[in-house]
Amino acid sequence: MAKKLIKVMDTSFRDGFQSVFGARVLTKDFMPAVAAAKEAGIRYFEFGGGARFQSLYFYCNEDAFDMMDTFRKTVGPDVELQTLARGVNVVGLDSQSSEVIDLHAKMFKKHSTTTIRNFDALNDINNIKYSGQCIVNAGLKHQATITMMELPPGCEGSEAHTPDFYMKVLRQILDSGLHFDSLCFKDASGTSCPSKVRETIRRAREMLGADMHIVFHGHETAGNGVAAYLAALEGGATGLDLAMQPVSGGTCQPDIITMWHALKGTDYDLGIDLNKIYEAEKVFMDCMKDYMMPPESRAVNPAIIFSPMPGGALTANTQMMRDNGTLDKFPLLIAEMENVVKKGGYGTSVTPVSQFYCQQAMANVMFGPWKKITEGYGKMVLGYFGKTPVAPDPEIVKIASEQLKMEPTTKTVLEINDANPKKSIAAHKKTLEDNGLPVTDENIFIVATCLEKGITYLKGEAKLGIRKNEPAKPAAAKSASNGMNVTINGKTYAVKLDGNKATVNGKTYDFTTAELNTNTAVAPTSSGAGTKVLAPMNGTIVRFLVNPGDTVAKDQDLLVVEAMKMEINVPSPVAGTVGNIIATKGSAVVKDQEILTIN
Repeated sequence: MAKKLIKVMDTSFRDGFQSVFGARVLTKDFMPAVAAAKEAGIRYFEFGGGARFQSLYFYCNEDAFDMMDTFRKTVGPDVELQTLARGVNVVGLDSQSSEVIDLHAKMFKKHSTTTIRNFDALNDINNIKYSGQCIVNAGLKHQATITMMELPPGCEGSEAHTPDFYMKVLRQILDSGLHFDSLCFKDASGTSCPSKVRETIRRAREMLGADMHIVFHGHETAGNGVAAYLAALEGGATGLDLAMQPVSGGTCQPDIITMWHALKGTDYDLGIDLNKIYEAEKVFMDCMKDYMMPPESRAVNPAIIFSPMPGGALTANTQMMRDNGTLDKFPLLIAEMENVVKKGGYGTSVTPVSQFYCQQAMANVMFGPWKKITEGYGKMVLGYFGKTPVAPDPEIVKIASEQLKMEPTTKTVLEINDANPKKSIAAHKKTLEDNGLPVTDENIFIVATCLEKGITYLKGEAKLGIRKNEPAKPAAAKSASNGMNVTINGKTYAVKLDGNKATVNGKTYDFTTAELNTNTAVAPTSSGAGTKVLAPMNGTIVRFLVNPGDTVAKDQDLLVVEAMKMEINVPSPVAGTVGNIIATKGSAVVKDQEILTIN
């Protein structure tokens, strides 16, 4: 009897990059691996969208649309290329207007996409219906998606995240009349119990019939990825998301070869040439050999069962925590995730909700429980991102309303955004014009989804933020009879060291040695008298809201610091006049570092 052929989508170059490298990988470095995978027989890739859109502008100093076109050129015209979209958020962390959502589908159609996987972290049908229709109207294949996770221990009994709940969502999709070509069950944290996966997909198969293509997407983060994949096939799935070394396993999807091995002796066949895939993996590993691979990305972490941190968010967040010098707080953040998930209404822990959870958990760790409600989490519990699966904790809703000075809402996201002129295409065009940038559809979309960082990229001011080992450069110093000659920026200095003294071009300086922590910024000199305004946590100064000499009231916002993809407003501790500002926009700051004074 012929085996059942399972359609494989290779996620290595989208979810794999996000899950292992925080999506920070340069196009030129991995394209040989794409060619090798295509040569090995892969005909279906996930190649963009999700965090692999914004990260190219934020960290890689590359254009995502150029990357997508290069990918298409490499694999040829007949390979299916899929992207990931977050419903009304499309590929941004913030939600968009109807105009931008429609532009998303048109731009991704223009730039090589075949299929768009369309999901909403809250499983709110209002958040995927319009975006799905735009995908269909653009002539793309639409993969409707239901997001899954397991509830943390102690949260059992909730009506969310059960087979009944998922079937209710599927029924809403069907009743909406929305066309979809395939259905995906997406478990970004890899926490769903295999028996629940099996039952959910079995019931979906009964509802949709034998011809609908049903895909299961999981992660190995919590250690049960292959078991969940086997359960999905038993339930009636016809497609699996798999990856290749070096990104497979750990925080990513199971490896193609591993899954092939798990299916030996069963009725299922992946339809791959094992030896060719093995050779392609060798090429891929060579392509990535110089990239820093976070150890947590390769590990199975049982703690994820208690705190559903998605694989794609885990390394993105640990990368940022390394950048900010706060990686030591990671165990506390994971422990606090359970609390924010429970009180936030059980939205699925997948972007952007997973980031809201992470940001709020970090704020609870840094500032104390619920002392600081982050904007994303607060707006979510207030209803500005749609309806959560269950009602959020009333006390948290009250705190969020007070801190953000916003009332809860039952309006749909599109109603809210279409009424906001700042989210219109006209507003994004003006932003481009004000910055002297070309007004193209691509640039409009970049600004809409990447905001200030998009402008920074388009102006040619973006900085590279990848973690890659570069070849060692030869030392610039040459031995000299009285010490050494050191060349800096083309100018040569004669340097002689003697204990705690250094003689430079004949002038002697006293200094003391100290151990330097490379994960922290060096605090500048104090600005002098007055009330000091200090950085609330490690981060980067995004913008100043005041200038020296301005009169400010107590609690008036003075500047914005970004950390963990959240913007933190820093208020004035007293009323007075802004004195010296001793930090600059774009500079890294450490917790309790002085930024300015109020006189």
